[in-house]
Amino acid sequence: MTRRLHLIAAFLLLADHTALATPCQFESMGEGRVAAIVDGRSVRLDDGREIRLAGIEPTATMKQTLTSLLARRDVTLRSGDDSPDRYGRQGALIFIGESDSSVQATLLAQGEAIVSAEIGDKDCAAALMTSEAQARRQKMGNWADPLAIKNADILAGIGRFMVVEGKVLSVRQAGAMTYLNFGRNWTRGFAVTISKRALPVFESAGIALKSLEYRRIRVRGWVEGTTGPRIDVRLLGQVELLGANEPTGVRP
Repeated sequence: MTRRLHLIAAFLLLADHTALATPCQFESMGEGRVAAIVDGRSVRLDDGREIRLAGIEPTATMKQTLTSLLARRDVTLRSGDDSPDRYGRQGALIFIGESDSSVQATLLAQGEAIVSAEIGDKDCAAALMTSEAQARRQKMGNWADPLAIKNADILAGIGRFMVVEGKVLSVRQAGAMTYLNFGRNWTRGFAVTISKRALPVFESAGIALKSLEYRRIRVRGWVEGTTGPRIDVRLLGQVELLGANEPTGVRP
């Protein structure tokens, strides 16, 4: 009986370790063979389905890398949500053959992609962010460019998905919007905007937006704005607190 209990305990420990080692193992959404690389963010399978690589945004060289990784390869799709986007694409994490590591994780580790922060699962989101952080520290791919991470002077970045670092000089509320201002000129300087609808996400994580004043943060998202550049934050994973060395991370 004792030996049996030891075997059961060992099995549970192994299962727990495996679960920790293989995040992003969502329900399978089917299999297929990659027939074409549509662009830097999507592929087409031989059955006609168009698949968007969930959880990441592409860099300039990602289409070429996708071609070398996925052309004519058999893949498995995994996702927590199989709803198509407005273009009819199914968002999914893509796995080659029997691999436990997603193509997204590979691209991030090579510095060929940027985390988009759209993945809601805590463990999967953390794993993807870790892959990006390692590539960033090692200056792999996209991160070899010293301008890959922007400061607050990013007027040329409007209309692009970007990663911006800087110090929040003030936190101000105007109507239903909270502004994390990186510059002293509120109408022209870069700001992070957080709508009242998104506040519960931060409140549930115990984060008061006013506490970010005078803190260095890293934020990612699409840069918008006509008077001054803005990134609209809807997801907790779009914002990271920066410490003396590595970010502690404001993530779900």
